[in-house]
Amino acid sequence: MKNTCKNQLPALIVVFALLILWQMGAMHMNAAYILPSPTQILQKLWELRVPLFTAHLPATMQVTVIGLAISIVFGLALAILMDAYPAVSRAIYPIVITSQTIPTTALAPLFVLWFGYSIWSKVLVTVLITFFPITITVYDGLRSVRVEMIELLETYGASRIQIFRKLKLPATLPYFFSALKMAVPMSIVGAAIGEWLGAQAGLGYFSRRMITQLDGAGVFAPIVVLSAVAILLVSILALIEKKVVHWRGEQ
Repeated sequence: MKNTCKNQLPALIVVFALLILWQMGAMHMNAAYILPSPTQILQKLWELRVPLFTAHLPATMQVTVIGLAISIVFGLALAILMDAYPAVSRAIYPIVITSQTIPTTALAPLFVLWFGYSIWSKVLVTVLITFFPITITVYDGLRSVRVEMIELLETYGASRIQIFRKLKLPATLPYFFSALKMAVPMSIVGAAIGEWLGAQAGLGYFSRRMITQLDGAGVFAPIVVLSAVAILLVSILALIEKKVVHWRGEQ
């Protein structure tokens, strides 16, 4: 516990210094509709706590969970398939890469046209953003296993399933958790982008609505909630990773 606090101290100092500079800059500018101060944002967050936490946060988290679950299932399946069959990798890998060159903000309005303001237009945006890092990172983890170790197990008569369970799966777990720690914040961002461009509820929708009212603090309040949720989820994943991937030791 002491080591964890000590490791986080430099980051806390930097964040505190940036908040002070932000507060001073906002007070000097004195234009809350452009740059609200941290204290104004916290005050607005407290004022809007009921709609933010009871209506809009659950809507965003629903999109995030569904989109992330779809990305994990199909990302893992595709990564395993590409590792098992090189021909599939040669055919699919370029397509997966190409999918990331398409601007998400360009496709999101099309998803709204196709699915309306339903949850699926936002889920597709989330999947589009998170599918790539999960697939590629897990695939790299599967390919990181040394060929000599695979050949050694094969000489002892191990099947492909046994090689996967005993060798490739443990080697890929750190990559999988790294992919999740990237995908979780990206899934929240994807949900917010989808809500920003077309929704009837959600933190992204709420932030866009505050822009029309020239309420700078109201714009930043849901962003703070999104950031706090992302940090909390990534921290939980890091704790789970330490328990599951225990052979890596303390970081």
